[in-house]
Amino acid sequence: MALWICSWLRFCHALSQEQVTCHEPLISLPAKLINGGIAGLIGVTCVFPIDLAKTRLQNQQNGQRMYTSMSDCLIKTIRSEGYFGMYRGAAVNLTLVTPEKAIKLAANDFFRHHLSKDGKKLTLLREMLAGCGAGTCQVIVTTPMEMLKIQLQDAGRIAAQKKLMAAQAQLSSSSAAGAAEPVVEARTTATQITRELLRSKGIAGLYKGLGATLLRDVPFSIVYFPLFANLNKLGQKDPNVKAPFYVSFLSGCVAGSTAAVAVNPCDVIKTRLQSLQRGVNEDTYSGILDCTKKIWQKEGPMAFLKGAYCRALVIAPLFGIAQVVYFIGIAEFLLDILPKHRA
Repeated sequence: MALWICSWLRFCHALSQEQVTCHEPLISLPAKLINGGIAGLIGVTCVFPIDLAKTRLQNQQNGQRMYTSMSDCLIKTIRSEGYFGMYRGAAVNLTLVTPEKAIKLAANDFFRHHLSKDGKKLTLLREMLAGCGAGTCQVIVTTPMEMLKIQLQDAGRIAAQKKLMAAQAQLSSSSAAGAAEPVVEARTTATQITRELLRSKGIAGLYKGLGATLLRDVPFSIVYFPLFANLNKLGQKDPNVKAPFYVSFLSGCVAGSTAAVAVNPCDVIKTRLQSLQRGVNEDTYSGILDCTKKIWQKEGPMAFLKGAYCRALVIAPLFGIAQVVYFIGIAEFLLDILPKHRA
């Protein structure tokens, strides 16, 4: 791992040296990739329990509600699965969040660079097109990452539901001769799920819900990147001077949470479609339209906002943390000292 990190840093440093003569947005690309990865790792670690609560709240259907709120979900999770139960599926995110952020940031810079080749200031439409391109590219990593994460995050909810159903059946069965056999949860890993999906469905199995992921991530990037850029500009006293740290921090939080809530209906659909296991009497879906129709008819329009506040609470700190990492300049420091320590 250390060798891989060192090689990655050297590659990024070499890339930065080659890009000195390029358009300005590309000069800081290597640092953006490293800072984005570091911010992603720190952010996931900090807010993952809230993300777990979001997934479980979105997946539960009417008549099978295990949790009433985010706090209720987290408390019940700790009681039944322990503290580390809140981090089920975190390993998948921690492994894939760096390439995801790298692709997203690199793609956004790439499209902004090529859309501004005429030397003119980027219009709002071009900023949105750049964000659209970034969101489209990132699903290469996002879809399998979300697919695996959701299975692990939701496993505890399904197991708790089965235990509750078994306990209710035992109490209602007065003629039972002995105690019912306890439900034992068979814990699976991301590796086991991946192998099974590849064996049964091939690579397409890991990309279940790709369409819904695109419907979520493309609009998110279309909203986030232009909104952040324009909010951040409000704090710039001079176009050639960066905005103060607190302005960038607040811009990231506001833009991130706004975009997250705006695309939450797509996130609910994506979560439902990517869940391979269902609780007792829960619906299955054949596609985006079927999922949308069943949710609307059986749970009402407000169901599309399930977990919205959790998602906002997840996204805002993630982008706030990213701004802290960028402000400190961890990548710039690493890229600066790298040549001094070459063998």
